[in-house]
Amino acid sequence: MTNGLGLDGAYDTTLDRIKGQGKGKSALAMAALMWISRSEHPMSIGELCEALAVKIGSRDIEYDNIPSEKTLLASCMGLATIDESSTVRLVHFTLQEYFNSHSEHFENAESTMAEICLTYLNFDFINRLSHSLDRAPIETRLLQYASSYWGLYARTGLTEGVKSLALQLLSKFGGHISAKLVLRQESNGWWWRHSEGFTGLHRAAYLGLDEIAIALLDEGGGCGPDLADGMRHTALAWAAKSGHEGMVRLLLDRKEVNPDSRDNYGQAPLHWAASCGHEEIVQLLLDRKEVNPDSRDNYGQTPLHWAANSGHEGIVKLLLDQKEVNPGSGDNYSRTPLLSAAQGGHEGIVKLLLDLKEVNPDWRDSYGQTPLLCAAQGGHEGIVKLLLDRKEVNPDSRDNDGRTPLYWAADGRHEMIVKLLQGCADAESCTGANDASIPPFHPF
Repeated sequence: MTNGLGLDGAYDTTLDRIKGQGKGKSALAMAALMWISRSEHPMSIGELCEALAVKIGSRDIEYDNIPSEKTLLASCMGLATIDESSTVRLVHFTLQEYFNSHSEHFENAESTMAEICLTYLNFDFINRLSHSLDRAPIETRLLQYASSYWGLYARTGLTEGVKSLALQLLSKFGGHISAKLVLRQESNGWWWRHSEGFTGLHRAAYLGLDEIAIALLDEGGGCGPDLADGMRHTALAWAAKSGHEGMVRLLLDRKEVNPDSRDNYGQAPLHWAASCGHEEIVQLLLDRKEVNPDSRDNYGQTPLHWAANSGHEGIVKLLLDQKEVNPGSGDNYSRTPLLSAAQGGHEGIVKLLLDLKEVNPDWRDSYGQTPLLCAAQGGHEGIVKLLLDRKEVNPDSRDNDGRTPLYWAADGRHEMIVKLLQGCADAESCTGANDASIPPFHPF
């Protein structure tokens, strides 16, 4: 750099020196730099060294091939470093930028990394691990990483080699430790404890690997298109949740698939698509006559509740266009879509719902909370203004503990909302301002 080279020139020169080493050291360094620059999360030195020892298509790892830290760093000639947490990193962020703009250094990186992860998961010693284990054993350092990320690499670099190795894994996925590991990492609650029924088709649907899903369906082998896992999620539910439109279409074309199937919580694929904001998938499901657009789950919540709560305005519009949908219905706790939208601060959805005659703008849930109270508590000034413009709304409504919107606005230090509520035209409706239970308000 002192000789007038820019950073790109400096990195070019160093990589030329790396490639000029002996064949073994050069290959080791370039493979290490590929993994570090393309990893989905920062890799530990243990994960990286184990990945570098995998020979694609082999039956087991050869421990003699695992490089030492000293050998690995020396071969990289200063471009890689290990920090105090044993994480391997590039020497500087500009090197990551360099690799991002010089992809020729790592041709077919994603497919190579997918094949290495899949080869590792298909190793005999991994297949012998008990499915009852809750975590990856400490000696299997690459197991969690390979389980979590092979699919992301495969989606970008799906070759015949990747497809073959993926089918080898997914055909026995229900009894593989990888099934529990990915459910534990990616799912909420206790779903990972119900991994026995989580098949390869479920995993392919969640990852959006259409070609692999077709191959699994053609092969059969326990991967029925409408088979449910331990929580009664079907492949369609997994695809709807993760937003893979092509996979949803593929599954809906199968006559065996029930587009309105329910899981253990009474939630259908439409609930998941509405909650996660996948508008195209919501439309696909609404186009099916078997799908009930106003279905209630075990908590009494409809897809409209889920979309309003998550703030997906486009999906709310789609659902409101369905004549079966009741926009003013409450769930098991009497919470309406309007109340959920007001609490979440979703002003556009609040406007849509307030325009409907079926919606009561002053509805009280089981806890005595109104949309105004929820908006004031959350500090959503625009929604408070919308609600105060409605003559049906009582600005001094009290929840079951006797607390008013003014109380919650003051408690949350929402100054402008306090002023709005104190400035109510009807002085009698603002008695909450004199409530001794209201904490003193201090400007910001």
